[in-house]
Amino acid sequence: MFNMFKKAGFLLVLAAIALLVPSCKNKVEAKREGCKIRVGIVFDIGGKNDRSFNAAAWEGVKRAQHDMDVCLYDVEPGNPTSIEPAMRAFAEKNFDLVIGVGFAQSPIMQKVAMDYPNIKLAIVDGVIMEADGKTPKSNVASLVFREHEGSYLVGMIAASKSKTGTLGFLGGMDIPLIHKFETGYEEGARSVNPSVKIVQKYVGVTDSAWNNPGKGKELALEEIDNGADVIFTAAGNSGLGAFDAVEQYGKDPNTGQANKFVIGVDSNQNMVKPGFVLTSMVKRVDNAVYDVVKEVLEDRFQGGIQSFGLDKDGVAYAMDENNKALIPPDVIQHVEQSKQEIVNGQIKVTDAMAK
Repeated sequence: MFNMFKKAGFLLVLAAIALLVPSCKNKVEAKREGCKIRVGIVFDIGGKNDRSFNAAAWEGVKRAQHDMDVCLYDVEPGNPTSIEPAMRAFAEKNFDLVIGVGFAQSPIMQKVAMDYPNIKLAIVDGVIMEADGKTPKSNVASLVFREHEGSYLVGMIAASKSKTGTLGFLGGMDIPLIHKFETGYEEGARSVNPSVKIVQKYVGVTDSAWNNPGKGKELALEEIDNGADVIFTAAGNSGLGAFDAVEQYGKDPNTGQANKFVIGVDSNQNMVKPGFVLTSMVKRVDNAVYDVVKEVLEDRFQGGIQSFGLDKDGVAYAMDENNKALIPPDVIQHVEQSKQEIVNGQIKVTDAMAK
């Protein structure tokens, strides 16, 4: 149960939630009239405006709020110790759905799911099991993604674009989940150029690694110094530093194209630094979160593991007006062919978490 510190934090968050104006369509306050369901979402440390992972989840719940009779509350924890009190506060007030964003919340949600077996929960990038460690928890939708598949495709694009034959990878926290991105990226790149060199760096080993764009820029510049001319970032808010790094190298006056490129992650980040972003490896966290809210509203929620890959458009590479001139049609054709071969099982991309 709670120690004194956790209990105090829990009561503070509970009181705050009671006073907050929810993000609901009809702007009602504490009574929440007109809401068919109440949804609480607890973000990771990067916050909902990280233009990446958390932002994708935020987009999904906002769209659900717009389309459905949902009253939405959100909490952006200032530090990791604030996550559990927020999640428990939502559960204590019998919210219809409580969503946790990020694998780091898995141990917390594990405890909350056990303590509140009648509350429906969902976690992005985590898997919650029963006490036996084998059976998925029935009151938790575990939303996981095959990031390695989408990373393979952007690796192909990176290797096709690179002039130096050296690519960069910037990870946030040095953990198996981010190794999935790195491994897929490397395999995709080597399918195009078997001799390609990959320079990889990680921001850190704690939660703060997701929210340090200054460090991200420093590491990206080091990769560029080592020859990288395309950098794939999987570092949350820290990854925005890599965008600043490639912009610093400007554009070729003859071609008008950037001298160095970055590849965004999770959300479509092509518009963050137009012309410097080669593409983005998109995780459709927004769709996954939207769908689970809809399932609760329609009384068809099912707990267990839900996996999203290329076959379900759960991951993809982003093409739009900001980057269509950067990638030749023959490269897109090759990438699309490989995408289909992954879906068909002809190409097996290594899942670094399954090793």
